Amino acid sequence: MINRELIDPQSIVVVGGSNNIHKPGGRTVRNLLDGKYAGELCVVNAKETEVQGLKSYHDVRDIPETELAIISIPGSSCPDVMEVLAKEKKVKAFIVISAGFGEESAAGAALEKRMLDIVNENGAALIGPNCIGLMNIHYHGVFSQPVPEFHPEGADFISSSGGTALFIIESALQKGLRFSSVWSVGNSTQIGVEEVLEYMDRNFDPVLDSKIKMLYIESIREPDKLLFHASSLIRKGCRIAAIKAGSTDSGKRAASSHTGAMASSDSAVEALFRKAGIVRCFGREELTTVASIFTLKEVHGRNCAIVTHAGGPAVMLADALQKGHLNVPDLSGPVADELKSKLYPGAAVGNPIDIIGTGTPEHLATAIDYCESRFKQIDLMMVIFGSPGLVKLYDAYEVLHKKMQECSKPIFPVLPSIVTAGPEVKSFIKKGHVNFSDEVTLGTALSRVLNTPKPASTEVQLYGLDVPAIRRLVESLPDGYLEPENVRLLLQAANIPIVEELVTTDKASLAAFARKVNYPVALKVVGPVHKSDIGGVALDIHSEEHLFFEYDRMMKLPGVTAVMLQPMLKGQELFLGAKYEDRFGHIVLCGLGGIFVEVLKDVSYGLAPLSYEETFSMIRSLRGYLIIKGTRGQKGIDEQQYADIIVRLSTLLRISPEIKEMDINPIVATQRGLFAVDARIRIEQDKNFKTTQ
Repeated sequence: MINRELIDPQSIVVVGGSNNIHKPGGRTVRNLLDGKYAGELCVVNAKETEVQGLKSYHDVRDIPETELAIISIPGSSCPDVMEVLAKEKKVKAFIVISAGFGEESAAGAALEKRMLDIVNENGAALIGPNCIGLMNIHYHGVFSQPVPEFHPEGADFISSSGGTALFIIESALQKGLRFSSVWSVGNSTQIGVEEVLEYMDRNFDPVLDSKIKMLYIESIREPDKLLFHASSLIRKGCRIAAIKAGSTDSGKRAASSHTGAMASSDSAVEALFRKAGIVRCFGREELTTVASIFTLKEVHGRNCAIVTHAGGPAVMLADALQKGHLNVPDLSGPVADELKSKLYPGAAVGNPIDIIGTGTPEHLATAIDYCESRFKQIDLMMVIFGSPGLVKLYDAYEVLHKKMQECSKPIFPVLPSIVTAGPEVKSFIKKGHVNFSDEVTLGTALSRVLNTPKPASTEVQLYGLDVPAIRRLVESLPDGYLEPENVRLLLQAANIPIVEELVTTDKASLAAFARKVNYPVALKVVGPVHKSDIGGVALDIHSEEHLFFEYDRMMKLPGVTAVMLQPMLKGQELFLGAKYEDRFGHIVLCGLGGIFVEVLKDVSYGLAPLSYEETFSMIRSLRGYLIIKGTRGQKGIDEQQYADIIVRLSTLLRISPEIKEMDINPIVATQRGLFAVDARIRIEQDKNFKTTQ
């Protein structure tokens, strides 16, 4: 539980505080004093009567009643001290800096469990153990450095790791990013990242609270809680960026299917963040860059103007933007000619707008004004302005400061000369701005922001699915991979179109079916999971003689119980799959078939059930999306029907947790529509689920 005593304590005791500021307890006291903590503050130290000018008690039993205790003593002593503080001194919030608990040993885990029991029995809050602490606008309850500037409009930062939190703060300070609070949750014994988000969501004040959240997560214990409260905060106007570290493949069945080989716990994280609307980052610089982007005016559109006095950085920025599916449109015509006439000879205005190294602050202002008012197609501006040694940077940055206040379009300042123009950059930042010193990092981060979808709808799309038939069928099926007939029945109940097929061991039936659907046809074995690996697939069969030859060959292969005959379909191959991941639910994968899934692993992830908005975002995030859309004279596929199939599959999975793994590969996009050609479904019955129906 998170309470007022943890957020805004009126009194604090530091147990283990000392005069030595090179020890955690001593540094915590110093940070509280330097931060001008306004409440009652005392220390417990068995050897001192005064610590850094504060009264020091020899025993926790001697202190007055206190709201918050920050504990920095040997781990073995923590539970006994906490019990006295909670029961006798009415302490309602604890920050345990001490380590040596569940992260180290079973004995430590037992101590940690006792601490949790104490706080829960006494209605108290617990941050830690094994953390750097908590700091906000009210107090700086940490033992570490640096302590950032705190402001109500700064970012709320929640971190699983204390050390990583400090490095992220360092990165943020260089950019001018301010903070509203910093939470280091350590072992998350009572309060973890999910609980902090829950508190922020349930107590959100749209006027007073920060709307920027940064997360560094090492373990997602409760995916549903994270999804619900992150989505809720974003719908309330917040923006969230997160790093999920430790992305490993857990429980992967690489040998059983394409889905098993590609879907992992990291895929689940990717899908969860997409569903929640969280911007996923992969490093400290990217995280703090995205958070800095959140401090600026929101971007509406993808057309960027680059204003610069140095050509090279502008070209690198344009490349980064275009790789991220943003546009740097050509600026030409009378308005562009008019702007060019107002700049020095040699300037270029085609975009990037290069005012050249001798360009003045007045030229910078003119270029920005044209992007704001005259170039209607432009949605945002990026201004690269360093130190060419020819202009007064204070004047140029004052122009930039005023334009960022006046313009309705977002302006992203790229001020790279943080060494040669350090004072000028610091002066700009002190006016409340952020600075992106590296243009490529900015371009990549902005792409991540604009390519992250809004939180998904929570409605389950049931239209077109025969839910009772699906449940009856799933509950009747045995564990393992389904027989083709059951696969077909399940897909039909989910209204997923399937190619005509015949499963048989009779040659006459084969010949009759081949004549009915017209040659060429495809023949596949039934029984083995990996048909191709044993030579169990024959394509482009054009005659009955060829058909019978392949039938005789296949029936001799090990494990074959029958053959499946299908007409050959011509068209673009698509891939669709799903895998159940513990705690997260079903991950849905989509992409182009063939080499795109086999070699390039060009797939997109979503978490079932999927909304149409999520699904279209998944499809359009594929590197091969231009093929789906249609390119170079080639007709595209029916994107709406592909989305329909993905959404229906996700609903099938939502109502069928027994399905643990599924491949539909390929789905062929023909002129008559999309058809599933081959599918594998693996079932594991869940007795507990059945009893709750």
